[in-house]
Amino acid sequence: MFKQYKTLKLILLGLIYIAFISLGLPDSLLGGSWPVMQPEIGAPKDLAGYVFMVISIGTIISSLFSSRLIKHFGTGRITAFSVVMTAMALLGFHFATSPSWLFVWAIPLGLGAGSIDAGLNEFVAEHYASRHMNWLHSFWGLGAMTGPLLLAGLITEGKSWRDAYLAVAIIQFVLSLILFISLPLWRKVEKQDAVYQQMEQPVQSDSQVKGGIRSALKTKGVLQVLLSVFFYTGIEQTLILWGATYLIASHQINAATASAWISFYLIGITAGRFLSGILTVKFSNQIMIRAGQLLILFGLVLLLLPLPPVFQLTGILLAGLGCAPVFPCILHETPVRFGKENAQEIMGFQMAVAYSGSTLIPPIIGSIGTRTTMFVIPFAALIFSVLMLLVSEQANSIFSERKTAEIHQVF
Repeated sequence: MFKQYKTLKLILLGLIYIAFISLGLPDSLLGGSWPVMQPEIGAPKDLAGYVFMVISIGTIISSLFSSRLIKHFGTGRITAFSVVMTAMALLGFHFATSPSWLFVWAIPLGLGAGSIDAGLNEFVAEHYASRHMNWLHSFWGLGAMTGPLLLAGLITEGKSWRDAYLAVAIIQFVLSLILFISLPLWRKVEKQDAVYQQMEQPVQSDSQVKGGIRSALKTKGVLQVLLSVFFYTGIEQTLILWGATYLIASHQINAATASAWISFYLIGITAGRFLSGILTVKFSNQIMIRAGQLLILFGLVLLLLPLPPVFQLTGILLAGLGCAPVFPCILHETPVRFGKENAQEIMGFQMAVAYSGSTLIPPIIGSIGTRTTMFVIPFAALIFSVLMLLVSEQANSIFSERKTAEIHQVF
């Protein structure tokens, strides 16, 4: 019986990994396809930033309400329905004939993506070991990396950006069908998990967060960490959304090549997260965060300098590798930095600020770039990277002083 239960959990885990690949597929399509989509539908150059903002707002809203929905309908049903919603939205992008339709379909795309993200993360956190959470986000990168490659391949074959959206929509529809068929499996795993957890831990401790929101906000170092998260997500999404446009405008690279090059950035994030999962055994989160931030800076400098194309590509890859450990390690360090009594509250703040950074920074940079020069894109990202490093090091200083004070108190 136990062996069968473990097999069912592994099958469901594989399905969740596939779902996270599917979640990543649409995330980089807009940025990669925008240089050819924008003139075809007669949109202003900076409109992609505002479409992305609508998608992000939808993601934030659905993430906030996902917990209530999951309690009523279950993770499996919410995930399956959300995948259908994203598939319909992607199909809408495929048929879009004017800029206004992009905003219409951006709403269900964001709402669906947010529910999938929050639902699957919550399910894995509750029913699987923590290591699976780390690999899960790598699979998102695999999906996000595949999107531009699919787009580049279709454009090279003489097809349209619309075909890429259609292909991803079909993938999402197929996945939703599999998810609906697998609903009994979700319920069975949840039921058996409850039984085995009760057997293993018959007495549950009443460990609730006692710090509260006010106590969490008063904790030193919170502001610096939140700013680090804000700058990081802004940088990450800016390069995904505007990287191809910058390469085309500033280095005379064609749309297919630019889209393929941005996939190297996502390859860096994906491979880097697999690698950082191994390196964290030997190196602390603080070292991993600092190393990642320095790699981002170095990659952006290479991207800005008037060097041969191989250096531009290297810069993109290094920036991706640098991005890999920063966000996961910041989140993982939360209980260590702020204590278990405040960790839950501060984790919520971090996620809200992360979405805010990815929502606000890319459209602002894109708007400035289209009104001045596209060199603003990597230059602005470089400035934000410097700010991220500074506030992160300030946070490290605060935590080091606190640790020293605690040691003195002991002795």
